[in-house]
Amino acid sequence: MSRSTADVVICGAGIAGIAAAYHLSVRRGVKNVVLVDQYPPLSLTSDKSTECYRNWWPGPGSAMVSFMNRSIDILEELAHESGNMFHLNRRGYLFATANPARIVDFKRIAEEAAELGAGPVRYHTGRPGDPAYVPAPAHGFESQPNGADIILDRALLRKHFPYLSGRAVAALHARRCGWFSAQQFGMYMLEQARSRGATLLEARVEGVELAGGRVQTVRMSQNGRPVSISTPTFVNAAGPYLKPVGQMVGVDLPVFSELHGKIAFNDHLRVLPREAPLVIWTDGQYLPWSEEEKAMLAESDETRWLLEELPVGVHGRPEGREDGSMWLMLWTFDIAPIEPVFPPRFDPRYPEIVLRGMSTMLPGLTAYFERIPKSVVDGGYYTKTRENRPLIGPLPVEGAYIIGALSGFGQMASSAAGELLAAHITGGCLPSYAPAFRLNRYQDPEYQRMLETWNESGQL
Repeated sequence: MSRSTADVVICGAGIAGIAAAYHLSVRRGVKNVVLVDQYPPLSLTSDKSTECYRNWWPGPGSAMVSFMNRSIDILEELAHESGNMFHLNRRGYLFATANPARIVDFKRIAEEAAELGAGPVRYHTGRPGDPAYVPAPAHGFESQPNGADIILDRALLRKHFPYLSGRAVAALHARRCGWFSAQQFGMYMLEQARSRGATLLEARVEGVELAGGRVQTVRMSQNGRPVSISTPTFVNAAGPYLKPVGQMVGVDLPVFSELHGKIAFNDHLRVLPREAPLVIWTDGQYLPWSEEEKAMLAESDETRWLLEELPVGVHGRPEGREDGSMWLMLWTFDIAPIEPVFPPRFDPRYPEIVLRGMSTMLPGLTAYFERIPKSVVDGGYYTKTRENRPLIGPLPVEGAYIIGALSGFGQMASSAAGELLAAHITGGCLPSYAPAFRLNRYQDPEYQRMLETWNESGQL
C-alpha cells in the first residue's frame, strides 16, 4: 500500500471542495492540501448548474443573506483579480406575475429582504415622484443598484420587458443577482490553489481510519491499488455522496437529494430576448394544450397529471454570446427525495413540459408548439437539509469537517462556504452567520421549534 501525508484531505473536487482548497491554500497558507475525487474536477454535479447567483433569500434571520452577500463580495474580488475571465454579470432575477393578488406578496418579500440586508426597495407605480428605473446592462457587474425594483407601472413593464406575457401585471427585479461561467470560475480557483501547493488526486475514498476518536488516515483506491494518506484533517465535500462519506466517520448526516433537470434550448426562430435577466414566473399554471391534446392526455393515468395545475417557478435565461440562440430553462415540479444515480434519468417529456410552461411567461415560444425542437437535457441532484441551509464546519469527530448540502446554490455560495470552512479548520475569526450552518444547530431546542414553522426555503 502506498502511503503519504497531508495537512488536509478533501473528499470531492466539485465546486465546494475546490473552494475549500482555494481558501485553505491561497488565503490561509495551508501548504499540503490534497483534493481527492474519482471523477475529473467540476464534473459530477458542478457542471450541471445554471451558473446563477443571488443575495435574494428569505429568513428567518439574516444568515443566508449575509452569507450570500459575502460570497458575492468574493466573486467580485476574483472577477477584478482575473480580469473577469469568468464573465460575471449582474442582470438580476426578474420575478413576474399575472395575478394582482401576488403584488402584496412581492412587497412583503422585498421589504423582508431589505430588512435582512439584500438592499433597498424601489417602487415604480407610474406616479410622479417615482424613482428612476435603471435597466441592467448585459455585461459587467459594477455601478449597479442593490436591492430590488418592484414594477407596478404596466407601461414601464412593457417598455423594458416587452417579451413578457401581456397578462403580466407586476414584476420584482432583484438586482444583486446574475450569472457567470462557473466552470471557468472553478478552474481559476483550482489553478490558484495548485500554484500554492494543493494537489488533485484521481482516486476513490474508501474509508477514514480514526485513532483515539480523531482522524488519522484516509484510505483510497487508485487504479485498483490501495493508497492511504495520513492526515489530521478530513473534509467531506462529496456533494450527492455526503451521506455515505459521513458514515465513514460514523456521522449520520441529515441530508437527502432531489433530482433537478434543465434544458438547453436552441431558439433558432429568435423569439426570445438575448438581453434578458433570469426570468421567473411566480404563478401556478395549467399547461397550454389544444383540446385534442387534452383529450389524448386524459385517456391515460400516466399522462393525466399533465392536465392538473403545476407549481410556480418555471424559469430561464439566455446562454452564451449575444449573437447566439441558446436558452437554459428549468422547472422542478417533482421534488420527491431520491437516491442519486449516475447518470441521472429524466422524463422524456420534460423538455416539452418546460417549454410549454415557459410559454405562459414568454408567449413567443408558442411558435414552437407544432414542432417541439429537440433540446439537450441534463441536471443533477440538489443535496440538501430539511430547511435548505448548508452544512459547513466541524463534525462530532475531531479532525473531521463538512462543506456541503449546498443544494442548488453551490456555485453562488462556494466562495463564502470555502472561506468559512477554512476559518473553522485554521482557527480563524468566524463570521456572525457561522453558527447557522454548523451541524450542531440541530441540537438546539429553539432551532428545532423554529423548524416546525419553517415555510420558505429560498429554492427556485
